[in-house]
This record gives sequence, structure tokens and C-alpha cells, in this order.
Amino acid sequence: MHQRSLLDFLKCNYHLKLETMKNKLLLGLVIIAFAIGCQSPKTEVTPEEARAIAKEAYLYGFPLVDNMRVQYTYFVDKGHANYKGPYNTLVNIPRVFTPDDRAIQTPNSDTPYSWIGLDLRAEPIVFTVPPIAPERYWSLQLIDLYTHNFDIPGSRTDGNNGGSFLVAGPNWQGEKPEGITRVIRCETEIASAQFRTQLFNPDDLENVKKIQDQYIAQPLSSFLKNPAPKAAPAIDFPQPLTPDSQRTSLDFFSLLNFYLQFCPTHPSEVALMERFEKIGIGAGKIFDAEKLSPELKEAIEAGITDAWSDFQGLRDRFNRGEMTSGDALGTREHLQNNYLYRMGAAVIGIYGLSKEEAIYLPYFTDSDGQKLDGSYRYNLRFEKGQMPPVNSFWSLTMYDSPASLLVHNPINRYLLNSTMLSQFKMDEDGGLTLYIQHDSPGKDKESNWLPAPKGAFLLFNRLYWPKPEALDGTWKQAPLVRVQ
Repeated sequence: MHQRSLLDFLKCNYHLKLETMKNKLLLGLVIIAFAIGCQSPKTEVTPEEARAIAKEAYLYGFPLVDNMRVQYTYFVDKGHANYKGPYNTLVNIPRVFTPDDRAIQTPNSDTPYSWIGLDLRAEPIVFTVPPIAPERYWSLQLIDLYTHNFDIPGSRTDGNNGGSFLVAGPNWQGEKPEGITRVIRCETEIASAQFRTQLFNPDDLENVKKIQDQYIAQPLSSFLKNPAPKAAPAIDFPQPLTPDSQRTSLDFFSLLNFYLQFCPTHPSEVALMERFEKIGIGAGKIFDAEKLSPELKEAIEAGITDAWSDFQGLRDRFNRGEMTSGDALGTREHLQNNYLYRMGAAVIGIYGLSKEEAIYLPYFTDSDGQKLDGSYRYNLRFEKGQMPPVNSFWSLTMYDSPASLLVHNPINRYLLNSTMLSQFKMDEDGGLTLYIQHDSPGKDKESNWLPAPKGAFLLFNRLYWPKPEALDGTWKQAPLVRVQ
């Protein structure tokens, strides 16, 4: 409401006269109360409608809230053990993930990472990549605040000859500068990016470090050697919830409202945002759970429960092989606003690559549909000629359950991959049997052993730069068989 119409409204409804200072003060208090009232959920929403909206908003918002939980750890909280560095500063991690890395679920332990949080409000960021040997995989995954992979420069898309890639936020109006390989647009003002650089074996780490040292991330003004524009205002990011509390706490929606400030409404979501406003959800709005009626509070909590119920149904579909990571990871155009898929990807493997870049084939159960448990022994056998078809490499990684983190074990081995083929003991017929169990299968088989925890676990088979037969389903994943 404009200021004049608000004054007219107040004069008419509250019969205010503005001649005295007392009445002017009263008017100011009423205006403040009116503004606060505008932030609260509208009273006409029914509990049933609030429950449905809360479910939809939770599915929509979970990737944003969990994404910023990780970003807060990596780029804001300097006292956290997993802190990388401030926004717009590229930080190389010249090692692979271990069980001590606990900020994100289902991390990959094949490719040393270089991380950067992106604040694109003031100007674009330019990434410069050196020439890299053609046999070595590299990629730069660009992830917006929604967790869409809005682009992935790398071996598959751009080759290994190097280049400079400009990443621009939603408000940048410039043209492609000289020296830029290509311009990449991001629809949110806050984003993140991560380089993956393939490590062939432990002795190869020094070569990876040399490549990482040549990755450059800099503001466009620095790339062009121009004066920098005015800096964007500092952001006072709120303390995130823990992974457990964000599953139930209504403070989830307060965080969502804060993060939505950096996400200009997409044209396809205008009506969606109007529905969310009915329960106080929207960019910069105040969501105060304490001011909800008991009925609305109960309804919104039930909506969160409904969202997790839908997620469990999605996970069951993964278990049955009815869908893959390729369905749930990718661009906005690929996902077509399927918010359940986007949430599922964030819960199971946040920051996963799009299917053209990598596919993630989970083992949540064995070949008989039983949950995986380290008190049993399992075999995974690739028949001769049936190893995962990739242009780059494949990797089988062990995680505990339900945390989905890497597992401590006596030989510090968290995965088996195709770069280890020369170390594996092949079957007599040319096939390959891998042993998945807690205890050693014996010295003669330890080369093929992937240690499991004592309790529940899960596996992910990653195929980097998969071949067409892996993408179209012609090639079938080998079954994980429990040994009787």
C-alpha cells in the first residue's frame, strides 16, 4: 500500500487527527503495527490449506536451506573446522575427502576439490583454467542457490585446452569481454562452484596440486584491469540449523525467507510465491512461529512431515531402480520445477553432477531387497566386458547410514575405482569380484576389499562422463549379492 493510501486508510478507520504531536506519535505506532501485521500469515488461510502450502514450501526450500547450511560452514563461519575461505576466494584442497570431512553427505573421494562461494551482486567472477593433459578429467561445477547445476565447464563440455569463463549474476547487463571463452548466467545472486581434478593414485597428488595452483578466480574488473565497482553491502548471514533440526524446526522457514532475498522470482514461480505468502513465506518476510495460532502451527508442522513422507516414497523409487540420480540432478530446465526431485537430490547427495557429467548409482539394498549391514558379507561382480562404461573413470564408494559419510577403517580405504584396476586380482574368466564386508576377506583378496562399517551402510557407484549405454539403460548395474 502506498504511503498516501495508508494515511487515508488510517484516518478513515481510526478517525485520527494529525494536528497534535501525540496523535502523530499514535499514527506512527499504528503504521508500524500495520506493517508488522502485513508480515504475518493471512488469517483467512485454513489449517488444511496451510498444511498443503507448508509441504510445498518445504519441498521447494529444503535445497536452499541445506545449501546455505553448507555454505555457512565453508564460507562464513571462520571458526568451523570445515571453513574454506571468504566468498569470491578460491581455496584449493590438495587432498581427497576422508571421514573427518562431515559437512556434506555422500562426498566423493576421487577428485581433490577447489571450492569457492560466489557473491555475484557487485560484478561477475571470471574463472581461468590452464591447459590440462587430455587423459585427466577436470570440471567446474556451478551451482546456484536452488542447487541447480546451471553449467559445468570441463573436459566433456570444453576440452582440456584451458580458457576463461565469466559467471554473471541476474543483474549484470554487460557484453562478453575480449579474452572470455564464454559467458555463463546464474539466476541467483549467491552461488557456489567447485573444481574437480582427477587423481590417478596417491603418487599423483603433486601433479594435481600444480594444476590447482593454476586455477584462477577473480572479479571481472580485476580480469580486465579496470577499477572495481562499488562493493555490495555485507551480508549478516543467520546461524543455520543442524541437519537434524532443519527436519522439524519451524525456524526453517525464517531461514528460507532470508535466503530468498538473493533469488529473484523466476517467471514460472510467481503464482507459487503468492501461495507461499499466505503463510508468511517470501523474500525478506518475517516468519514468526510464536505468533501462529495452535491450529496453524500444528498444520505447518504436519506439512513438513508430509514433505518427508514424499521424500521417503522417492527414496523407495530409487531403491527399486525406477529412477536414477540423472532424473533428480541438473538444470532448472531439466528438472522442470520438480521440487520433490530437487529435495531428494539435496538429501541424498547435495552438489551431485548432472547426468551427462556423472551418474550416481546407489546400492541401498542387496539383490534380495534387504538393507545393507556390515554384519554380513557381500560380493559385487562385474562380468567380463561389463565394467561401468565411461569416458573418464568409475568409482565405488562406501558410506555409513543414515549419515551418508565416509567410514573409518583400518586400511584407510574409502572406495575402489577404475584407476586401481592394475592392483585388483581379476577372476579366472576375466571378470572382477569386489568384496564388501567389515572384516578382511583374507590377504589374497584384500586388493579387492572395500571395508564396511559394523552396522548399516550404503554404496554409490559413480560413473564420470558416462557413455551412452550407461545413460540409456543398455548397460545394467551389477547386483550386490549377500554371501550366505
